[in-house]
Amino acid sequence: MNLEQLKAFVEVAQVGNFTRAAERLHLAQPSLSRQITTLEQDLGAELFHRARSGSTLTVAGESLLPLARRMLADADSVRRELDELAGLRRGRVRLGATPTLCVSLVAEVFAAFHAAHPGIELHLSENGSRRLLEELGAGELDLALVTTSRGDAADRFIVAPLLVEELVLISAAGAPPVTDRDTLPLAAVAGLPQIVFSATYDLRATTDAAFDNAGITPNVVVEGAEMDAVLRFVERGLGVAIVPAMVLVERPGLRSVRLREPTLTRTISIARPADIAPTSAVRVLQRTIARTAADLAAAASATMRLADVDPGAARSSSR
Repeated sequence: MNLEQLKAFVEVAQVGNFTRAAERLHLAQPSLSRQITTLEQDLGAELFHRARSGSTLTVAGESLLPLARRMLADADSVRRELDELAGLRRGRVRLGATPTLCVSLVAEVFAAFHAAHPGIELHLSENGSRRLLEELGAGELDLALVTTSRGDAADRFIVAPLLVEELVLISAAGAPPVTDRDTLPLAAVAGLPQIVFSATYDLRATTDAAFDNAGITPNVVVEGAEMDAVLRFVERGLGVAIVPAMVLVERPGLRSVRLREPTLTRTISIARPADIAPTSAVRVLQRTIARTAADLAAAASATMRLADVDPGAARSSSR
């Protein structure tokens, strides 16, 4: 059994078809079929039910799949660690993050890290927290920025809280303010035309739960948008939205107001596998994330404080 055979096995298991797997691996189909047959002979068990409609895993194949993924991830980790013996001049780091973090924190982190270590390849997976933890457990990621926690995370991952971020209501800077007060109760927000995120967003679950707990129904005018679209729609005056305060930094087209009754926050944490020692590049990226998060949180707080005193000055300063 070798790594090429395991790679071929995992690819066929993922796509359920020998022809498509061979194309993805840039192999001739007979070559891939021989690798799988040899692996089956070495293990003494058939791994796939082969049919014209496709290939599905046998019981033996289902048992091997998580082990094969883990072995491939370990081999990749060894290669990256050896690459780093010469310093942070080459290698790869795989980061997962939720979509709302990709437009703010991750963009700044990648810019700072790439400027300091241009030889390190950066790979990003943009998904919800649940999916990111699955990818982390499968060895597909080195680090994940998540905004929710799961019951089994403590045993499988090392999860460290990074910051607690306030959620605020945003509206178009060119439109009349939604209130002349510093804060707005959630009940008052419900009556405003709202742009809400896709149901796959952790942030959507947080806001839906807040409205449900208050026994109120929001007035939704656009539903299912991604973060970039939400911000653009609000800037164009289609409605308001509840977003993390961090996304307001350097966005002069938006104004914000704090929420009350209740105040909404989210905890951002950084997770990594508990059973794999981080490489040098992973450790440096983790430090870069922590430093950048602290800087962005301070900038967001400054923007919010300035908005409390003088909304017009806040917009001018963010330019």
